[in-house]
Amino acid sequence: MSIKNNLLEIKATLPDNVMLVAVSKTKPVSDLMEAYEAGQRVFGENKIQEMAEKFEQMPKDIEWHMIGHVQTNKVKFMASFVSLVHGVDSLRLLEEINKQALKNNRVIDCLLQVHIAEEETKFGLSESELNELLQSESFSQLKNIKIKGLMGMATFTDNQNQIEKEFKHLKSVFDRLSQTQKANNCEMKILSMGMSGDYQLAIDCGSTMVRIGSSIFGTR
Repeated sequence: MSIKNNLLEIKATLPDNVMLVAVSKTKPVSDLMEAYEAGQRVFGENKIQEMAEKFEQMPKDIEWHMIGHVQTNKVKFMASFVSLVHGVDSLRLLEEINKQALKNNRVIDCLLQVHIAEEETKFGLSESELNELLQSESFSQLKNIKIKGLMGMATFTDNQNQIEKEFKHLKSVFDRLSQTQKANNCEMKILSMGMSGDYQLAIDCGSTMVRIGSSIFGTR
């Protein structure tokens, strides 16, 4: 199967309201260009330097999403071009993104990462930390970031019921914030959950953005 065929097959299964982020980390530009030629315009990378190198080499109508864990000291390398930062899990990181966005005279869209999995290793805010952050005075003063929604990763397990429970929990948090969040720099539009193994279930649970890599580009 070619990258193009994989991509078109997956796109055919996605509802219109669901955005596909092609997870292209560690893949060569030639692979990304094959997906680009097939119509893909949104790519997800997990290392800022690698993303910046690909940004330099590739067409400029691409949306680059940073989907990995972000180190504060690296934000400046992507601040001029990144479209969406998925894994924001602290006020400190938001403040740094805001600072670098200001230097580049732009507003950077972000998703807040919520910890929904049972594993301890996953990054993310607890529900109370999330509420605290969104209600804080410091957050309300950030003018060069825009929170566009939430992102979460389910536990790595074969237990579909557990994954479904975690996705549904995130959807309920998302729905609650959509109703209650009134900050100017926050607009709950995107719910990013679901990867190659569980994206169909994630969509059933309300996801509007899926991150798919190996099903498009083959396993690493």
